[in-house]
Amino acid sequence: MPESFAPSSTAGSTVDSAQTGIASRKSDHIALCVDGDVGFEHKTTLFDDVELVHDALPELSLDDIQLQTTFAGRSLMAPLIIAAMTGGTAEATAINRELAAAAQRFGLGFAFGSQRPLLVRGIRDGYFIRDVAPDALVLGNIGVVQARDTLESSGVGPLRELVRSTGCDALCVHLNPAMEVVQPGGDRDFRGGIETIRRLIGELDCTIIVKETGCGLSRRVGERLRAIGVTHVDTSGAGGTSWVAVELARARVAGTAEEQALGARYRDWGIPTAASVMQLSGLGLSICATGGVANGLDIAKALALGATVGGIARPFLQAQARGQLVQAIETVLEELRVACLLTGSATVQDLRSVPRVIGGRLRAWNN
Repeated sequence: MPESFAPSSTAGSTVDSAQTGIASRKSDHIALCVDGDVGFEHKTTLFDDVELVHDALPELSLDDIQLQTTFAGRSLMAPLIIAAMTGGTAEATAINRELAAAAQRFGLGFAFGSQRPLLVRGIRDGYFIRDVAPDALVLGNIGVVQARDTLESSGVGPLRELVRSTGCDALCVHLNPAMEVVQPGGDRDFRGGIETIRRLIGELDCTIIVKETGCGLSRRVGERLRAIGVTHVDTSGAGGTSWVAVELARARVAGTAEEQALGARYRDWGIPTAASVMQLSGLGLSICATGGVANGLDIAKALALGATVGGIARPFLQAQARGQLVQAIETVLEELRVACLLTGSATVQDLRSVPRVIGGRLRAWNN
């Protein structure tokens, strides 16, 4: 890391203790996301309420279907992002380097987990991957609260250096109030988010992508973001990993009874991913659909609902842990090609206009 990049905290034993605490929390997150019971209990993504109309005469060859698209100003070989998962602990270094190398191999995007440990504490683990992914779309990641506090205390400089030093093409600004309020010691003050995002758009020389963290973005939020100049969003909707459930699992080990009860109450909070894509559609936003997206058919359905790309997180993390990452990506891409073929779509752009049937609870979310 360049010498000009320095954490905003003071040095000494307090920092060492804080670094240990952050690394421990990030290690907990990895373990829980690989093997833990951290899904939504009852809520789903609602992609099962989407049916793509079959075309029995597609007049296409599977081998000729084109998956190329663009997102955040970069060309991708397929509309797929290896979505945000981890960083800030020694385990994340090997994980992120393998994920980023896979993104390079397949021409996909790669997203860091939160870079707060690097920004606030100078923790480098897991954030330097450009040598294995020189051409991949790389997305940075910082919480809106940390961005706000950094802008207020130090201006845009540390954030600009964060993007530059880690080779990010765009910066995701994550919104995660539900996760924070159930997390012991988490953030409680979420004021100034709109103004923070407005400043980042004006002061950083990269695309700003506003994303949730497992609870989805509503149309109302999309309209407010569009009004200040946001052009890219990431749904991170409900139905996959519940980050409230992740913090609940941690609270069951070291939290109070009150913290455990609060986490249990809000474990299923959020907008299902398919509903979030539909609510954001038509606002002129480039949408990345994440949150429980598990396969190529889910991505095809997301594109038919209005998304630009889809992102997969936990299934790829689990595949990486089993040594099956490449096979998992190949399977997703083949499933997406088959969805194109069976809807008569020669390109992924064609998928955005195929006939679809919306039923069940998803129809109610769209009213």
